[in-house]
Amino acid sequence: MAAAQSAPTPANPAQTRPGVPANARAEQLPAPQPAAAAPITDAAARTIKTLRVEGSQRIEPDTVLSYTRLRVGTPYTAETLDQALKDLQASDLFADFSISGVESGDIVLRVRENPIINRVIFEGNKALKQDKFDKEIKLKPRQIFTRTAVRQDVARIVELYRRQGRFAAVVEPKMVTLDQNRVDVVFEITEGAKSKVRQINILGNEVFSDDKLRGQMATKQARLFRILSSGTSYDQDRLNYDQQKLRQFYLTEGYADFRVISAVAELTPDKRDFIITYVVEEGKRYKFGDITVDSQIRDFDNKALAAAIPAKKGEWYNAKQVEDSVDQLSEAAGLFGYAFTEVAPEFVPDREALTMSLNFNIAQAQRTYVERVDINGNTQTQDKVVRREIRLAEGDAFNSFQVKRSQDRINSLGFFQDKFEIKQVPGSAPDRVALEANVEEKSTGELQLSAGYSSLERFIIQANITQRNFRGKGQELRAGVNYSSYSKSLELGFTEPYLFDRNIAVGVDLFRRDYNSFGFSGQDRRTTYSQVSTGFQVRLGVPLTEFWSLSGRYGLSYDEVGLDEGTYFTAGLCDPLKAGRYLCDSIGNRYTSSVGFSIINDSLNSRLRPSAGSRFSFGADLAGLGGDVKYVRATANFSKYWTVGGGFIASAVAEGGFIRSLEKSRGPGIDRVRITDRFYLGEPQFRGFDIRGVGPRVQRIEYITDPTTGAQTLQTDQARIVDDALGGRAYYLGRLELEIPLGSGARELGLRPSVYLQAGSLFGITRPLPTAVFPVVNGVVQPLQAVDAAGNPLFVNVFTPEGSTGPQQRLTTCAAGFAATAGAACVGAELNTVAPGTQPFLERFLGSSAKPRLSVGFGVNWNSPFGPLRIDVARALITQPGDDTKLITFNVGTQF
Repeated sequence: MAAAQSAPTPANPAQTRPGVPANARAEQLPAPQPAAAAPITDAAARTIKTLRVEGSQRIEPDTVLSYTRLRVGTPYTAETLDQALKDLQASDLFADFSISGVESGDIVLRVRENPIINRVIFEGNKALKQDKFDKEIKLKPRQIFTRTAVRQDVARIVELYRRQGRFAAVVEPKMVTLDQNRVDVVFEITEGAKSKVRQINILGNEVFSDDKLRGQMATKQARLFRILSSGTSYDQDRLNYDQQKLRQFYLTEGYADFRVISAVAELTPDKRDFIITYVVEEGKRYKFGDITVDSQIRDFDNKALAAAIPAKKGEWYNAKQVEDSVDQLSEAAGLFGYAFTEVAPEFVPDREALTMSLNFNIAQAQRTYVERVDINGNTQTQDKVVRREIRLAEGDAFNSFQVKRSQDRINSLGFFQDKFEIKQVPGSAPDRVALEANVEEKSTGELQLSAGYSSLERFIIQANITQRNFRGKGQELRAGVNYSSYSKSLELGFTEPYLFDRNIAVGVDLFRRDYNSFGFSGQDRRTTYSQVSTGFQVRLGVPLTEFWSLSGRYGLSYDEVGLDEGTYFTAGLCDPLKAGRYLCDSIGNRYTSSVGFSIINDSLNSRLRPSAGSRFSFGADLAGLGGDVKYVRATANFSKYWTVGGGFIASAVAEGGFIRSLEKSRGPGIDRVRITDRFYLGEPQFRGFDIRGVGPRVQRIEYITDPTTGAQTLQTDQARIVDDALGGRAYYLGRLELEIPLGSGARELGLRPSVYLQAGSLFGITRPLPTAVFPVVNGVVQPLQAVDAAGNPLFVNVFTPEGSTGPQQRLTTCAAGFAATAGAACVGAELNTVAPGTQPFLERFLGSSAKPRLSVGFGVNWNSPFGPLRIDVARALITQPGDDTKLITFNVGTQF
C-alpha cells in the first residue's frame, strides 16, 4: 500500500535530478512539532505588554496574529500560549514556530514559513503518464508547500493506480530543499504489477450455473484468451456494478426477491491477484398478476393503455418489461402533449400464489407547449441547419413523437456526435417546456482511399473527398477519382439541401468515366476497347410528407466506344477476328438525353449508421428526349434495420433493376440495349466478387499446339485469357447482415464487425454471334487463312532465288504460281499452300443466368488513427461459369 512517510534520504539526491542546484538537499517530511513556550513561573495570569512577529516573509504579521487569540493587553497563561502554538500548526502555513518573552510579557512569535513549490516531479511512473497526475493532484508550482496537501496527493495517486487495478502501488514523497525558501516535491512511485481477478466464486445459486452468472458480469476471470481484455483487472466500482448486473439478470428472469447477501474481494496469499466471492439468495420465481393503469389524466383510456403495454398477465415477471411499460406510457402521454408526466409502477406481490401484480399510476399533468428551442454547441454549423430539422416550433403543442423524429433527422445529418438527444427542460410556467439541442460537432469532411489488386486490373486506386457540411450550411461538395489499368474516372458533385431556405433540394453532378478492356498479344497486354462517358446530371427533390419524398433528374452524356484502329481494324473497318463481333457491334459515338424520377420512403433513425427503421425507393428513367439512345429503365431499393437485443443490429437489403430498349433491332446477335447503358454487378456492391465480376461475359481462350506431338490444349493462364464483361438488362441483389457488438474497449477504438450473406445475379442480354468458325482437320483446330488489306486470301509460294542455296517463301494472292505485282496475272502452275492467319481460339459466352450467386463473409469497420478503415473477407459459395471472385478487399480514408 502507499506510504506517506519518507524513506532514508540519499546522500545527495539533487545530483540525480537535472535542474536541481548542487547545494540542494533532500529532506524527510515529518510533521512540524510546536516548540514549547517558556514556562511561566508565577501561577497568576500575566498581561501581554507587546506582541510582535519575527521571521515572516510573504505573510503579513497581522495575518500571522489573526490565526491566534493573542492580543496586546489581554491576559495569558501557559494554556493560552500552548493553544496559540496549536493554532499556528493548524494553519499549515509554517514549517517551524515558537514563542519567547513569556516572563516579561513582551511576546515574540518566531515563525519560519513553508517554502514555495518550485517543481512537482514524478519518478518511476510508466503505466500512468504525468498528464493523468496533473489533473488529480492539488500541488502545483508556485504554490505554498504543505504537508497536508502532500498526504492528500499521495492518496489521490494511489487511488489512480487502484482504478487501474494496481493495488501494490507505493508512493513515497520526497522534498528537495532549494535556495530562496523553495522546494522540489518528488513523488517516487513503485507501480507494482496489475492485480487481476484470479477466480470468481458464487455461492447460493441453484437455478443458474456459475458460468451463466459470470457471463452477466463486467468483471472476468483472468485467462490466457483474455489477455487483451480490460475486464480481468480488479476494480471496486466494477464489483458494485456487477452486483447490480446480477440483480438485473435475476429480475428479468422472474426472481423478484433476489438479493446479493455479500460480495467479498480477497487478495491471494502472494498479494498479486484477487478472489471474489458472491453469496446470493435467489428466492422464488414470479409471474405477472393483474396489470392495471390508473391515470389521473382524463384523455386516457386506462383499459386500452393496460392492454397495449408489453407486460402481460400470466407471463414470467420481467423487470425490463416493467421499464419498457413505463417508457411506453410516458411516450403515450407525450403524444398527447404532456411533457413531464410521472408514471409510477406500484408492485403488489403475492408470495403464496407467486404473482406480481402491477398498477401503473399516471399522475395528473398539464398539457404543455413549446416555449423555445435552444441550440447550443454548434460553432461551424449554422443555427438554421439544425433548426430546420426540428419538427416542433415555438408555440406548438408538445409531442414526444415529433421530438424523437427531430433527433433522428439531426442524427442523420452526420454533422454531430452519435447519441445526440433533445433534452426537455421546464419552461417559465408549468405548461411550458423548452427543448435544448446540445450538439457536439464532429468532422464532416472525409477523404477516402481504396486500394486493391486483381489479376485483370493489377493495382486499383480510388480517392474520394467529400465535405458534407460545406461552409456550415449543410451543403455537400464532393470529388472522386478512380484509377486503374481497367478504368479511370473523375466525378464532381454539389448538393444544396434547402434552396433559398425552402425545403427543396437541388444538385448537379459532372463526370467523365473511362473504362477499358484488355486482350493479350504474346506476353503484352493491349486494350481491347475503350468506353469514355462524359456528361452531367441536374437533380431536384421535394418532400411529400414527413417520410415520403419525390425527386426528379435530367442527364445528358456523350459516350464514345472505340477500338485501336491500328490493331483491330482491317481495310478501315472493325475486324471481328481481332476484336470480337460483340465489340465491333458496340463501337460508335452517341448522345444520351434522359429524364427520370425517384419516390422515396425513409424512416431510418440515422442515414449514416441506422439501427432501426426502413428505406424504400423506386426510380425510373426515360432516354430519348433528343440524343441517339432510347430506353426505359427502372430500379428499386429496400433496406430494413432492427435492434435484436444485446447490441446486435440486423439488416436486410434488397435491390434490383431492369432496362428495356425502345430502339429497333440492330441485327442478329446484337442486343438492343447498348453496352454503355447496361447494369454491371460486382465489387463493391457484391462482396466476394471482383469489379464487374458477375454476369454475362465473353471469354476468348487460345489453343496451344505442341510443336512435337501436334496435340492441342486450351490456354490456362488467366492473365492471357480475354475476359470482357458485357453487362446485363436485369439484376437483383440481396444482403442479410448482422453487426456484432464488442466490449467498451473495442467500441472506444471504433471497431464494428459484421457478418453477412449476399445473393444476386445479373443476366438477360442477347447471345452474341461467334466471331469466327475455325476449320478442324483430323481433330485439330486450324487457323483461318490470312488475307491482305483488301480482304483477298493469301497463299504461301515456295521458290528458290538465283544464287540461293535453298528455297524461300513469299506471300501471294495466287492459289498457283506467283504475281509480281498486286492484281497482275499469276505466272506458274505450281500449287501454293494456304497462308495461316488468325490463330485458333475458343470463344465462350458465359454468365447470362438468373440463377443466384451466393457469398458469405465478415468485415470490420475501424475508426483508425489513419481514418475510417473497412476490411472484408468474403467467399463466393455459389458461382456460375465465368464469374470472377475476390477474397479480400479493403479501403481506408480520413476525416477533416
